[in-house]
Amino acid sequence: MKTSYIKQFRTDDEVIDFFMVKAISIKTGSNKKQFLDLMLADSSGDITAKKWDVMDTELPNLNDIKEGDLVKIKANVTEWNGMKQLRVTKIRKASPSDEVDFTDFIKAAPEKAEDMFNYIMGKAQSIKDEDLKKLTLAILDNNKEKLMYYPAATKNHHAEFAGLLYHVKRMLMMAERVCQVYTNLNVDLVMTGVIIHDIEKLTEIEANEMGISSGYSFEGQMLGHLVQGVKVIDRLAGELGINKEKTIMLEHMLISHHYEPEFGSPKKPLFPEAEILHYLDIIDARMYDMFEVLEATEEGEFSDKVWTLDNRKIYKAKF
Repeated sequence: MKTSYIKQFRTDDEVIDFFMVKAISIKTGSNKKQFLDLMLADSSGDITAKKWDVMDTELPNLNDIKEGDLVKIKANVTEWNGMKQLRVTKIRKASPSDEVDFTDFIKAAPEKAEDMFNYIMGKAQSIKDEDLKKLTLAILDNNKEKLMYYPAATKNHHAEFAGLLYHVKRMLMMAERVCQVYTNLNVDLVMTGVIIHDIEKLTEIEANEMGISSGYSFEGQMLGHLVQGVKVIDRLAGELGINKEKTIMLEHMLISHHYEPEFGSPKKPLFPEAEILHYLDIIDARMYDMFEVLEATEEGEFSDKVWTLDNRKIYKAKF
């Protein structure tokens, strides 16, 4: 039975509990000694963990632990570079006699996947431009099965069961309101861009049906979801007979929505709908990360440093 959750951890706490393994590897440190490098998770989030100075006699049991397994650990909560981390002293794979419930270890979007998919499908069906509508519906139909559980990232924002659907849904909700203010925007183009902008995370990221990612695919590492997305749009647009201007504008929205070259975008947005897509994306990612860290922060206190928010400490108000 699970008794503690990652979001509750405080520095110097001793932890003895079960967690799910999101990533695991044996590495060699600068002192030439082997150590166990882990990413552990439960329904409240995830945390890095290290077991230092792994002995050869421990390797057979450690090599038996795989991504997705449940493990019981004994560890101390430490801090490194402003982030909490576990220093593991004991670890073993969970057994059937432990009677642990998998639902305690799956971080999930707060809404049902089916409801979110139907919401997004409804917005796609309301697109007036027939070309954009055909393309968007085809992408949703082709990817429904994986969308029902896929995360939007390997870690950080929306790295959870059905996280990609949750990310797209909230962006669509914001997009509708933005288009009511900036009435010169092409609503159909904005809505299409939101629905398809991250669709190739389904092939960039490797994840199981619990929404837990084990890392990036070969193609994902070599190309990334921006380039992968352009390939999909180009192929589908040809099959559906969509004109060149619309196709290129959609492809530009995909490759520019990260905005900066260091984040993977070879071009910055060159028209308003592409610009607004970037900001819708960044707002939802930032708000997710802020609300996430504030859940584990006491009122009137600052959070730990948040790497995805430029190592800022986020304040939680008392009122």
